[in-house]
Amino acid sequence: MSSTLFSKRLSKELIDLKINPPAGIEVVESDTFKSWKLSLDGVEGTLYAGERFTLDFRFTPNYPMESPEVVFIGNIPIHPHIYGNGHICLNVLYNQWSPVLSVRSVCLSIQSMLSSCTTKEPPPDNNHYVKTAKASPKQTQWSFHDDSV
Repeated sequence: MSSTLFSKRLSKELIDLKINPPAGIEVVESDTFKSWKLSLDGVEGTLYAGERFTLDFRFTPNYPMESPEVVFIGNIPIHPHIYGNGHICLNVLYNQWSPVLSVRSVCLSIQSMLSSCTTKEPPPDNNHYVKTAKASPKQTQWSFHDDSV
């Protein structure tokens, strides 16, 4: 995909997110097409209600053919699929990515994942993973086996 198409796609997504943001999601920083920061609010009536988190999206020129790298930064939610270093175990960020997905759909998927959680607890292998993980979660060989949280 040429950089012109990459830029057009991200420009369109950014305008849409700023004009018509999903509830609880806001673009915080979008100075370049390499990295965006978005805030994500916990949905009322869930374990994360009243909490605000920041997602860091990093794009390559292959976007949207390739998924963005997405991690939590700062205040990281305690969740069975979110590691202490901000890495997120969510299939649409890796092997289930499709070019029809977008920053909006990723944010909504993460917000939904948080909303369906019934217990705030870290992944069972959190300590080991945080000590041994590469900087990019895209370098992790994820195993998707639990859709219940």
